[in-house]
Formats: sequence, C-alpha cells, structure tokens
Amino acid sequence: MTSRTREEIRAVIFDVLGAIAPEIEPAAIVPDRPLRDQVDLDSFDFLNVIIRLHEILGIDIPESDYAELLTLNGATDYLMRRCNLT
Repeated sequence: MTSRTREEIRAVIFDVLGAIAPEIEPAAIVPDRPLRDQVDLDSFDFLNVIIRLHEILGIDIPESDYAELLTLNGATDYLMRRCNLT
C-alpha cells in the first residue's frame, strides 16, 4: 500500500463510480450529499463500489465503516486515512 494524495483518491472514486454508473458527471457531484442519491446507486451497486475500492487501493473496508463512504468528502477522507497509515 502506498501513500495517496487527495486528488488521487478522488480520481479512483470517480473511476469506480464511472465504471458502475457511466452517466455520472464528476463535476456535478455535491461533495457532502449522499453519493447513492446523486448517482442513483442501489445497495448492490454501492457494495460493488466498496469492493472495487478495496481492490484498487489494497485496503480492507469493514462493513462497520461503510457509513463513512456515503458522501464524496466522507469517502475521500476515510480512504485518505486508510491509505496513508504508517
């Protein structure tokens, strides 16, 4: 696992969301609103986002932490902390 910048984390999030919901416009995402509402993800899609983030970033994301990934800012902050643990 390597240290990642905020921009790299956001790029990964947008790539993962784009693969699952190709119609999304990253610039239209409101950072503090739930992603599921903005991108119209169902629970299965949301789980696929988490699995893909795990695969790409190489970090474990326990189910108890899923609530931290509900918004773009929340997901970015959470993934930054997890990726940059020393």
